[in-house]
Amino acid sequence: MSEVTARAVLARLRHGEALEPGQLAWFAAGLADGTVSDAQAGAFAMGICARGLSDDGRVALTRAMRDSGRVLHWDLDGPVLDKHSTGGIGDCVSLVLAPALAACGAYVPMVSGRGLGHTGGTLDKLDAIPGLATALDETRFRAVVGQAGCAIVGATADIAPADKRLYAVRDVTSTVDSLELITASILSKKLAVGLEGLVLDVKTGSGAFMKDMEAARALARALVETANAAGCKTTAVISDMNQPLAPSLGNALEVAEVMRVLCGDARGPLLDITAALGGVLLADAGLAADAQAGTDTITRSVQDGRAAERFGRMVAAMGGPVRFVETWARFLPEATVIREVKALRSGYVGAIDGERLGLAVVTLGGGRVVESDTVDPAVGLAQVVRLGAHVEAGQPLAVVHAARPDAADRAAEAVRAAISIVEADPGSEPELIKEHVS
Repeated sequence: MSEVTARAVLARLRHGEALEPGQLAWFAAGLADGTVSDAQAGAFAMGICARGLSDDGRVALTRAMRDSGRVLHWDLDGPVLDKHSTGGIGDCVSLVLAPALAACGAYVPMVSGRGLGHTGGTLDKLDAIPGLATALDETRFRAVVGQAGCAIVGATADIAPADKRLYAVRDVTSTVDSLELITASILSKKLAVGLEGLVLDVKTGSGAFMKDMEAARALARALVETANAAGCKTTAVISDMNQPLAPSLGNALEVAEVMRVLCGDARGPLLDITAALGGVLLADAGLAADAQAGTDTITRSVQDGRAAERFGRMVAAMGGPVRFVETWARFLPEATVIREVKALRSGYVGAIDGERLGLAVVTLGGGRVVESDTVDPAVGLAQVVRLGAHVEAGQPLAVVHAARPDAADRAAEAVRAAISIVEADPGSEPELIKEHVS
Protein backbone atom coordinates (compact mmCIF):
# COMPACT_ATOMS: atom_id res chain seq x y z
CA MET A 1 0.00 0.00 0.00
CA SER A 2 1.37 3.45 -0.93
CA GLU A 3 1.83 6.20 1.64
CA VAL A 4 -1.47 7.05 3.29
CA THR A 5 -2.67 10.65 3.27
CA ALA A 6 -6.03 12.25 3.93
CA ARG A 7 -6.19 13.32 0.28
CA ALA A 8 -5.58 9.75 -0.91
CA VAL A 9 -8.31 8.37 1.38
CA LEU A 10 -10.79 11.03 0.25
CA ALA A 11 -9.96 10.45 -3.40
CA ARG A 12 -10.71 6.72 -3.05
CA LEU A 13 -13.99 7.55 -1.34
CA ARG A 14 -14.96 10.01 -4.07
CA HIS A 15 -14.34 7.41 -6.78
CA GLY A 16 -16.24 4.69 -4.90
CA GLU A 17 -13.16 2.56 -4.31
CA ALA A 18 -12.94 0.31 -1.26
CA LEU A 19 -10.84 1.64 1.62
CA GLU A 20 -8.22 -0.69 3.06
CA PRO A 21 -8.07 -1.34 6.86
CA GLY A 22 -4.71 0.45 7.04
CA GLN A 23 -6.17 3.55 5.43
CA LEU A 24 -9.10 3.62 7.81
CA ALA A 25 -6.78 3.07 10.79
CA TRP A 26 -4.61 5.98 9.62
CA PHE A 27 -7.64 8.25 9.20
CA ALA A 28 -9.06 7.35 12.64
CA ALA A 29 -5.69 8.06 14.25
CA GLY A 30 -5.59 11.37 12.37
CA LEU A 31 -9.02 12.29 13.71
CA ALA A 32 -7.80 11.57 17.23
CA ASP A 33 -4.48 13.45 17.08
CA GLY A 34 -5.54 16.35 14.86
CA THR A 35 -3.59 15.34 11.75
CA VAL A 36 -6.92 15.27 9.87
CA SER A 37 -8.48 18.74 9.53
CA ASP A 38 -12.14 19.55 10.17
CA ALA A 39 -12.66 20.01 6.41
CA GLN A 40 -11.16 16.59 5.71
CA ALA A 41 -13.23 15.00 8.50
CA GLY A 42 -16.40 16.53 7.02
CA ALA A 43 -15.48 15.31 3.53
CA PHE A 44 -14.83 11.82 4.94
CA ALA A 45 -18.24 11.74 6.64
CA MET A 46 -19.99 13.02 3.51
CA GLY A 47 -18.12 10.52 1.34
CA ILE A 48 -19.22 7.60 3.47
CA CYS A 49 -22.79 8.97 3.51
CA ALA A 50 -22.82 9.17 -0.28
CA ARG A 51 -20.81 6.05 -1.17
CA GLY A 52 -21.24 3.78 1.84
CA LEU A 53 -18.82 1.10 2.99
CA SER A 54 -18.64 -2.62 2.39
CA ASP A 55 -19.31 -4.95 5.31
CA ASP A 56 -15.56 -5.41 5.72
CA GLY A 57 -15.05 -1.66 5.56
CA ARG A 58 -17.64 -1.06 8.27
CA VAL A 59 -15.85 -3.56 10.55
CA ALA A 60 -12.46 -2.00 9.78
CA LEU A 61 -13.74 1.51 10.52
CA THR A 62 -15.24 0.35 13.83
CA ARG A 63 -11.99 -1.32 14.86
CA ALA A 64 -9.96 1.70 13.79
CA MET A 65 -12.11 4.08 15.83
CA ARG A 66 -12.01 1.70 18.81
CA ASP A 67 -8.22 1.56 18.61
CA SER A 68 -7.82 5.34 18.25
CA GLY A 69 -7.56 5.61 22.04
CA ARG A 70 -7.34 3.47 25.16
CA VAL A 71 -8.79 -0.06 25.01
CA LEU A 72 -9.53 -1.52 28.43
CA HIS A 73 -8.82 -5.09 29.51
CA TRP A 74 -10.28 -6.78 32.58
CA ASP A 75 -9.11 -9.57 34.88
CA LEU A 76 -12.31 -10.50 36.70
CA ASP A 77 -14.00 -13.69 37.87
CA GLY A 78 -17.02 -13.27 35.60
CA PRO A 79 -17.92 -12.16 32.08
CA VAL A 80 -17.81 -8.46 31.17
CA LEU A 81 -21.18 -7.54 29.63
CA ASP A 82 -23.12 -4.45 28.58
CA LYS A 83 -26.16 -3.22 26.65
CA HIS A 84 -26.85 -0.29 24.38
CA SER A 85 -30.17 1.30 23.45
CA THR A 86 -30.68 3.39 20.33
CA GLY A 87 -32.82 5.79 22.37
CA GLY A 88 -36.42 6.26 23.37
CA ILE A 89 -38.64 7.93 25.95
CA GLY A 90 -39.10 6.69 29.49
CA ASP A 91 -36.22 4.28 28.77
CA CYS A 92 -34.36 3.81 32.07
CA VAL A 93 -33.52 0.14 31.49
CA SER A 94 -29.78 0.61 32.09
CA LEU A 95 -30.36 1.60 35.71
CA VAL A 96 -32.20 -1.67 36.38
CA LEU A 97 -30.25 -3.99 34.09
CA ALA A 98 -26.69 -3.13 35.17
CA PRO A 99 -27.19 -4.04 38.86
CA ALA A 100 -29.35 -7.05 37.96
CA LEU A 101 -26.57 -8.46 35.77
CA ALA A 102 -24.06 -7.79 38.54
CA ALA A 103 -26.28 -9.71 40.95
CA CYS A 104 -26.20 -12.67 38.52
CA GLY A 105 -22.41 -12.94 38.34
CA ALA A 106 -21.50 -10.58 35.51
CA TYR A 107 -19.52 -7.36 35.52
CA VAL A 108 -20.95 -4.31 33.78
CA PRO A 109 -18.62 -1.38 32.97
CA MET A 110 -21.28 0.70 31.22
CA VAL A 111 -20.15 3.80 29.33
CA SER A 112 -23.27 5.90 28.67
CA GLY A 113 -24.23 9.29 27.30
CA ARG A 114 -26.42 12.29 27.92
CA GLY A 115 -29.74 13.21 26.35
CA LEU A 116 -29.88 13.48 22.57
CA GLY A 117 -32.78 15.21 20.84
CA HIS A 118 -36.09 14.14 22.34
CA THR A 119 -34.61 11.14 24.18
CA GLY A 120 -33.33 11.15 27.74
CA GLY A 121 -29.74 10.33 28.71
CA THR A 122 -28.69 7.78 31.31
CA LEU A 123 -26.05 10.09 32.78
CA ASP A 124 -28.60 12.90 33.17
CA LYS A 125 -30.82 10.52 35.12
CA LEU A 126 -28.01 9.56 37.47
CA ASP A 127 -27.21 13.25 37.96
CA ALA A 128 -30.56 13.53 39.76
CA ILE A 129 -29.03 11.56 42.65
CA PRO A 130 -27.24 14.04 44.98
CA GLY A 131 -23.48 13.64 45.14
CA LEU A 132 -23.21 10.93 42.52
CA ALA A 133 -20.40 11.54 40.00
CA THR A 134 -20.41 9.90 36.58
CA ALA A 135 -17.11 11.47 35.44
CA LEU A 136 -14.69 8.90 36.85
CA ASP A 137 -11.07 8.32 35.92
CA GLU A 138 -10.05 4.79 34.94
CA THR A 139 -8.71 3.86 38.38
CA ARG A 140 -11.95 4.77 40.13
CA PHE A 141 -14.05 3.25 37.33
CA ARG A 142 -12.29 -0.07 37.82
CA ALA A 143 -12.67 0.18 41.59
CA VAL A 144 -16.45 0.73 41.37
CA VAL A 145 -16.88 -2.17 38.93
CA GLY A 146 -14.90 -4.42 41.26
CA GLN A 147 -16.81 -3.32 44.34
CA ALA A 148 -20.38 -3.16 43.03
CA GLY A 149 -20.14 -5.33 39.91
CA CYS A 150 -21.34 -2.41 37.79
CA ALA A 151 -20.60 1.25 37.11
CA ILE A 152 -22.42 3.63 34.76
CA VAL A 153 -20.11 6.44 33.68
CA GLY A 154 -19.34 8.90 30.90
CA ALA A 155 -16.60 8.20 28.40
CA THR A 156 -13.20 9.59 29.27
CA ALA A 157 -11.31 11.63 26.68
CA ASP A 158 -9.09 8.67 25.76
CA ILE A 159 -11.97 6.27 24.95
CA ALA A 160 -12.53 6.24 21.15
CA PRO A 161 -11.39 9.88 20.64
CA ALA A 162 -11.80 9.51 16.87
CA ASP A 163 -15.53 9.04 17.40
CA LYS A 164 -15.81 12.15 19.57
CA ARG A 165 -14.16 14.22 16.87
CA LEU A 166 -16.11 12.69 13.98
CA TYR A 167 -19.45 12.91 15.78
CA ALA A 168 -19.04 16.66 16.30
CA VAL A 169 -18.31 17.05 12.59
CA ARG A 170 -21.26 14.87 11.58
CA ASP A 171 -23.60 16.99 13.70
CA VAL A 172 -22.83 20.12 11.66
CA THR A 173 -22.53 18.48 8.23
CA SER A 174 -25.90 16.66 8.14
CA THR A 175 -24.24 13.24 8.10
CA VAL A 176 -25.61 11.87 11.39
CA ASP A 177 -27.95 9.34 9.76
CA SER A 178 -25.36 7.24 7.92
CA LEU A 179 -25.80 3.55 8.83
CA GLU A 180 -22.04 2.96 8.62
CA LEU A 181 -21.16 5.96 10.78
CA ILE A 182 -23.89 5.21 13.35
CA THR A 183 -22.62 1.63 13.65
CA ALA A 184 -18.98 2.63 14.06
CA SER A 185 -19.86 5.38 16.53
CA ILE A 186 -21.94 3.16 18.81
CA LEU A 187 -19.65 0.14 18.73
CA SER A 188 -16.25 1.84 18.89
CA LYS A 189 -17.03 3.22 22.37
CA LYS A 190 -18.56 -0.02 23.62
CA LEU A 191 -15.78 -2.25 22.30
CA ALA A 192 -13.08 0.06 23.70
CA VAL A 193 -14.33 -0.80 27.20
CA GLY A 194 -13.27 -4.42 26.68
CA LEU A 195 -16.63 -6.20 26.51
CA GLU A 196 -17.07 -9.95 26.10
CA GLY A 197 -20.80 -9.72 25.39
CA LEU A 198 -23.24 -7.02 24.26
CA VAL A 199 -26.99 -6.80 23.75
CA LEU A 200 -28.47 -4.04 21.62
CA ASP A 201 -31.96 -2.66 22.18
CA VAL A 202 -32.95 -1.16 18.83
CA LYS A 203 -36.11 0.91 19.27
CA THR A 204 -38.75 1.49 16.62
CA GLY A 205 -41.89 3.61 16.75
CA SER A 206 -43.06 7.17 17.40
CA GLY A 207 -40.69 7.75 20.32
CA ALA A 208 -37.61 6.29 18.61
CA PHE A 209 -35.10 7.65 16.11
CA MET A 210 -35.92 4.69 13.83
CA LYS A 211 -39.61 5.24 13.17
CA ASP A 212 -40.23 2.19 10.97
CA MET A 213 -39.42 -1.48 11.30
CA GLU A 214 -37.37 -1.71 8.11
CA ALA A 215 -34.90 0.96 9.28
CA ALA A 216 -34.65 -0.60 12.74
CA ARG A 217 -34.00 -4.03 11.26
CA ALA A 218 -31.27 -2.69 8.97
CA LEU A 219 -29.53 -0.97 11.90
CA ALA A 220 -29.84 -4.03 14.13
CA ARG A 221 -28.29 -6.27 11.48
CA ALA A 222 -25.44 -3.84 10.79
CA LEU A 223 -24.65 -3.53 14.49
CA VAL A 224 -24.80 -7.26 15.20
CA GLU A 225 -22.74 -8.29 12.17
CA THR A 226 -20.11 -5.62 12.81
CA ALA A 227 -19.77 -6.26 16.56
CA ASN A 228 -19.47 -10.01 16.09
CA ALA A 229 -16.90 -9.57 13.32
CA ALA A 230 -14.95 -7.26 15.64
CA GLY A 231 -14.80 -10.00 18.27
CA CYS A 232 -17.64 -9.21 20.68
CA LYS A 233 -20.53 -11.68 20.91
CA THR A 234 -23.59 -9.56 20.24
CA THR A 235 -27.35 -9.99 19.86
CA ALA A 236 -29.96 -7.31 19.11
CA VAL A 237 -33.55 -7.04 20.22
CA ILE A 238 -35.94 -4.81 18.26
CA SER A 239 -38.47 -3.35 20.71
CA ASP A 240 -41.53 -1.14 20.52
CA MET A 241 -41.29 2.57 21.30
CA ASN A 242 -44.76 3.76 20.30
CA GLN A 243 -45.34 4.80 23.90
CA PRO A 244 -43.10 5.52 26.90
CA LEU A 245 -41.44 2.44 28.33
CA ALA A 246 -41.85 3.65 31.92
CA PRO A 247 -44.89 5.77 32.88
CA SER A 248 -42.62 8.76 33.61
CA LEU A 249 -40.36 10.96 31.46
CA GLY A 250 -37.76 13.14 33.14
CA ASN A 251 -34.61 12.48 35.12
CA ALA A 252 -35.63 12.29 38.79
CA LEU A 253 -39.05 10.90 37.82
CA GLU A 254 -37.42 8.04 35.90
CA VAL A 255 -35.03 7.28 38.76
CA ALA A 256 -38.12 7.02 40.96
CA GLU A 257 -39.62 4.48 38.54
CA VAL A 258 -36.36 2.51 38.64
CA MET A 259 -36.42 2.43 42.42
CA ARG A 260 -40.03 1.21 42.48
CA VAL A 261 -39.03 -1.68 40.22
CA LEU A 262 -35.86 -2.50 42.16
CA CYS A 263 -37.71 -2.35 45.48
CA GLY A 264 -40.46 -4.67 44.24
CA ASP A 265 -43.21 -2.04 44.18
CA ALA A 266 -43.80 -2.03 40.40
CA ARG A 267 -43.96 -4.40 37.46
CA GLY A 268 -44.66 -3.81 33.81
CA PRO A 269 -42.81 -3.12 30.55
CA LEU A 270 -39.70 -1.68 32.25
CA LEU A 271 -39.05 -4.90 34.16
CA ASP A 272 -40.18 -7.07 31.25
CA ILE A 273 -37.70 -5.67 28.75
CA THR A 274 -34.92 -5.49 31.34
CA ALA A 275 -35.34 -9.20 32.04
CA ALA A 276 -35.52 -10.06 28.33
CA LEU A 277 -32.34 -8.14 27.48
CA GLY A 278 -30.53 -9.52 30.50
CA GLY A 279 -31.67 -13.03 29.65
CA VAL A 280 -30.07 -12.80 26.21
CA LEU A 281 -26.80 -11.59 27.74
CA LEU A 282 -26.69 -14.30 30.41
CA ALA A 283 -27.35 -17.00 27.81
CA ASP A 284 -24.72 -15.64 25.41
CA ALA A 285 -22.19 -15.49 28.27
CA GLY A 286 -22.89 -19.04 29.46
CA LEU A 287 -24.47 -17.92 32.74
CA ALA A 288 -27.87 -19.36 31.73
CA ALA A 289 -28.94 -22.38 29.69
CA ASP A 290 -30.93 -20.24 27.27
CA ALA A 291 -32.52 -16.80 26.98
CA GLN A 292 -35.70 -17.79 28.85
CA ALA A 293 -33.71 -19.21 31.74
CA GLY A 294 -31.66 -16.01 31.77
CA THR A 295 -34.83 -13.91 31.78
CA ASP A 296 -36.08 -15.82 34.81
CA THR A 297 -32.74 -15.36 36.56
CA ILE A 298 -32.77 -11.59 36.00
CA THR A 299 -36.37 -11.36 37.22
CA ARG A 300 -35.51 -13.23 40.43
CA SER A 301 -32.53 -10.95 41.09
CA VAL A 302 -34.90 -7.96 41.03
CA GLN A 303 -37.67 -9.60 43.03
CA ASP A 304 -35.43 -10.86 45.82
CA GLY A 305 -33.65 -7.52 46.30
CA ARG A 306 -30.17 -8.53 45.11
CA ALA A 307 -30.28 -6.09 42.17
CA ALA A 308 -31.32 -3.24 44.49
CA GLU A 309 -28.43 -4.06 46.82
CA ARG A 310 -25.98 -3.86 43.89
CA PHE A 311 -27.51 -0.54 42.79
CA GLY A 312 -27.06 0.83 46.29
CA ARG A 313 -23.41 -0.27 46.29
CA MET A 314 -22.83 1.46 42.96
CA VAL A 315 -24.49 4.71 44.06
CA ALA A 316 -22.44 4.87 47.27
CA ALA A 317 -19.18 4.00 45.50
CA MET A 318 -19.80 6.81 42.98
CA GLY A 319 -20.33 9.42 45.70
CA GLY A 320 -24.09 9.22 46.22
CA PRO A 321 -26.01 8.62 49.46
CA VAL A 322 -24.93 5.52 51.39
CA ARG A 323 -28.50 4.36 52.12
CA PHE A 324 -30.09 5.54 48.88
CA VAL A 325 -32.04 2.33 48.23
CA GLU A 326 -33.74 2.43 51.64
CA THR A 327 -34.54 6.18 51.58
CA TRP A 328 -34.47 7.15 47.90
CA ALA A 329 -37.64 9.31 47.98
CA ARG A 330 -36.08 11.84 50.36
CA PHE A 331 -33.10 12.45 48.08
CA LEU A 332 -34.72 13.02 44.67
CA PRO A 333 -35.58 16.64 43.77
CA GLU A 334 -39.24 17.62 43.34
CA ALA A 335 -40.78 20.18 40.99
CA THR A 336 -42.48 23.25 42.40
CA VAL A 337 -45.51 23.01 40.05
CA ILE A 338 -47.34 19.68 39.73
CA ARG A 339 -50.46 19.68 37.57
CA GLU A 340 -52.75 17.05 36.04
CA VAL A 341 -53.40 17.19 32.29
CA LYS A 342 -57.06 16.25 31.96
CA ALA A 343 -58.68 14.67 28.92
CA LEU A 344 -61.04 17.01 27.09
CA ARG A 345 -63.29 14.18 25.91
CA SER A 346 -64.00 10.52 26.63
CA GLY A 347 -62.61 7.69 24.53
CA TYR A 348 -59.64 5.38 24.09
CA VAL A 349 -55.96 6.26 23.78
CA GLY A 350 -55.43 5.47 20.10
CA ALA A 351 -51.91 6.82 19.51
CA ILE A 352 -49.10 8.55 21.37
CA ASP A 353 -46.60 10.81 19.64
CA GLY A 354 -43.56 9.86 21.68
CA GLU A 355 -41.23 12.37 20.06
CA ARG A 356 -43.61 15.20 20.95
CA LEU A 357 -43.78 14.02 24.56
CA GLY A 358 -40.00 13.86 24.73
CA LEU A 359 -39.66 17.37 23.33
CA ALA A 360 -42.19 18.59 25.90
CA VAL A 361 -39.83 17.38 28.63
CA VAL A 362 -36.90 19.12 26.91
CA THR A 363 -38.93 22.36 26.78
CA LEU A 364 -39.69 22.02 30.51
CA GLY A 365 -35.91 22.04 31.09
CA GLY A 366 -35.46 18.28 31.42
CA GLY A 367 -33.15 18.10 28.38
CA ARG A 368 -30.95 20.30 26.22
CA VAL A 369 -31.69 22.40 23.16
CA VAL A 370 -27.97 23.25 22.92
CA GLU A 371 -25.08 21.45 24.62
CA SER A 372 -24.50 24.24 27.15
CA ASP A 373 -28.08 24.15 28.54
CA THR A 374 -28.51 23.30 32.23
CA VAL A 375 -30.84 20.38 32.92
CA ASP A 376 -33.48 20.62 35.66
CA PRO A 377 -33.62 17.09 37.14
CA ALA A 378 -37.02 17.59 38.79
CA VAL A 379 -39.18 18.38 35.75
CA GLY A 380 -40.97 15.98 33.42
CA LEU A 381 -44.15 14.01 32.90
CA ALA A 382 -45.51 11.30 35.20
CA GLN A 383 -48.38 8.79 35.10
CA VAL A 384 -48.63 8.91 31.31
CA VAL A 385 -51.59 6.83 30.09
CA ARG A 386 -50.98 3.66 28.08
CA LEU A 387 -52.13 2.88 24.57
CA GLY A 388 -55.61 1.40 24.52
CA ALA A 389 -56.60 2.80 27.92
CA HIS A 390 -60.14 4.14 28.28
CA VAL A 391 -60.40 7.65 29.72
CA GLU A 392 -63.38 9.76 30.67
CA ALA A 393 -63.44 13.51 30.06
CA GLY A 394 -61.75 15.14 33.02
CA GLN A 395 -59.56 12.16 33.84
CA PRO A 396 -55.77 12.73 33.74
CA LEU A 397 -53.72 11.83 30.68
CA ALA A 398 -50.49 12.65 32.51
CA VAL A 399 -49.14 14.77 35.36
CA VAL A 400 -46.80 17.65 34.52
CA HIS A 401 -43.89 18.45 36.86
CA ALA A 402 -42.65 21.96 36.07
CA ALA A 403 -40.61 24.80 37.52
CA ARG A 404 -43.15 27.51 36.61
CA PRO A 405 -46.91 27.70 35.91
CA ASP A 406 -46.42 29.00 32.35
CA ALA A 407 -44.10 26.09 31.56
CA ALA A 408 -46.69 23.69 32.95
CA ASP A 409 -49.35 25.25 30.71
CA ARG A 410 -47.23 24.75 27.59
CA ALA A 411 -46.39 21.18 28.55
CA ALA A 412 -50.09 20.41 29.12
CA GLU A 413 -50.90 21.61 25.60
CA ALA A 414 -48.10 19.45 24.20
CA VAL A 415 -49.39 16.38 26.06
CA ARG A 416 -52.93 16.83 24.72
CA ALA A 417 -51.56 17.27 21.21
CA ALA A 418 -49.40 14.14 21.56
CA ILE A 419 -52.09 11.79 22.89
CA SER A 420 -54.88 10.93 20.44
CA ILE A 421 -58.29 10.02 21.90
CA VAL A 422 -60.46 7.90 19.60
CA GLU A 423 -63.99 6.51 19.89
CA ALA A 424 -63.27 2.88 18.95
CA ASP A 425 -61.27 0.55 21.18
CA PRO A 426 -57.92 0.07 19.36
CA GLY A 427 -57.37 -3.34 20.93
CA SER A 428 -54.32 -4.66 22.74
CA GLU A 429 -51.04 -2.78 23.20
CA PRO A 430 -48.24 -3.32 20.65
CA GLU A 431 -46.00 -6.29 21.33
CA LEU A 432 -43.04 -5.06 23.39
CA ILE A 433 -40.36 -7.20 21.74
CA LYS A 434 -40.75 -7.50 17.99
CA GLU A 435 -37.66 -9.45 16.84
CA HIS A 436 -34.33 -10.91 17.85
CA VAL A 437 -31.34 -10.45 15.53
CA SER A 438 -28.39 -12.69 16.31
